[in-house]
Amino acid sequence: MNEPSSIAMTAQDRQISEIITKERSRLRNFIRQRVPDPSDVEDIVQDVFYKLVEANRLLMPIEHITGWLFRVARNRITDLFRKKRPETFSDQAAEDEHGELLRIEDLLPSPDAGPEALYVRSVLLDELEFALDELSDEQREVFVAHELEGRSFKELAAETGVSVNTLLSRKRYAVLHLRERLQSIYDEFTKA
Repeated sequence: MNEPSSIAMTAQDRQISEIITKERSRLRNFIRQRVPDPSDVEDIVQDVFYKLVEANRLLMPIEHITGWLFRVARNRITDLFRKKRPETFSDQAAEDEHGELLRIEDLLPSPDAGPEALYVRSVLLDELEFALDELSDEQREVFVAHELEGRSFKELAAETGVSVNTLLSRKRYAVLHLRERLQSIYDEFTKA
């Protein structure tokens, strides 16, 4: 009578092993995009698969395994951000068209608003970085110089020899790309 249960356990273990092999890379990449420290990434990956093994041993039904894994990963990332304080970006400032000081910090969720806000903040910063990397060098340079460093178009034109109108056009294209690129991430968080 012991043999059928040990055969069942072996089949169960094999199934878990196949899931881990299949999903490890995708899950690690998902976590790596949201968590900067590689050791934290590995800890979360291990914890997610531990939870899978634990759920399997307790015979908890999991209908959509991939969705379940990523949901557990999101929860672990949120837990991680509860424990850690993020970097502040108070030193990064720009002026709006009325001369009022705007900081990147003012545009992001507050780090004091809880773990979900910290997670959203981290994802938004990562996505912004990826989106900026997709811009042409000229568009990225003018966007960063004007929006993040607070430099005027007149100053940039004098420094680079490029006309103000060309700089304005480059920034316009950068803004359009960033808006389009970041809209989906914005929509994802406003639905939640």
